[in-house]
Amino acid sequence: MEFTSTLADYIEARISEFDEISTSRVAELAALTEWVNRQQASLSPIGLNFICTHNSRRSHLAQIWAGVAAQHFGKKDVATFSGGTEATAFHPNAVAAIKRCGFDVAAEPNPTASPTDNPIYAVRTSPNSSPWRCFSKVYDQPPNPSADFAAVMVCDSANAACPVVPGASLKIALPYVDPKISDGTDSESATYDERCRQIAREMLFAFAK
Repeated sequence: MEFTSTLADYIEARISEFDEISTSRVAELAALTEWVNRQQASLSPIGLNFICTHNSRRSHLAQIWAGVAAQHFGKKDVATFSGGTEATAFHPNAVAAIKRCGFDVAAEPNPTASPTDNPIYAVRTSPNSSPWRCFSKVYDQPPNPSADFAAVMVCDSANAACPVVPGASLKIALPYVDPKISDGTDSESATYDERCRQIAREMLFAFAK
């Protein structure tokens, strides 16, 4: 898989930080690792739907980094998705954060939005790679899967609001602190970068095992 040089360096930096992941967090990530490995061993497709409340920040970051981790470690037949309990938009601060990591990102109008309040972002690991087409959507809205996937809940409120995710083979709670806590402050970019690093590190760790 091709990565921009900036992104390749970023990936190696996050891998070097695996020892920063706490023992308790490793235990939480184990459920994701075990499900991916079990699906791969049975030659079954691996669908991962990352879910938060607004599908604006954490769920998109997790979708993208899980996809990168699968590619980096040669996991085949992995498809990553994201959704919310409600739809808003992929937040510009989160988009800026992935650009700083080295992703190639291009926005295009969303024909279902009015008029462009929920744009579609084509996110690529290199200019010639196939993109993730990222936009905010409810977790069961196409193109998200309707069956045989793992629902990974990346915020506590979505986890509480969805005790059962229809069609999911497994539900995993893996919450992250919402970087929106720093929106409009001097620490805005630093907070988004920190959360991006954490999610990248943990997705890479989960797929490395």
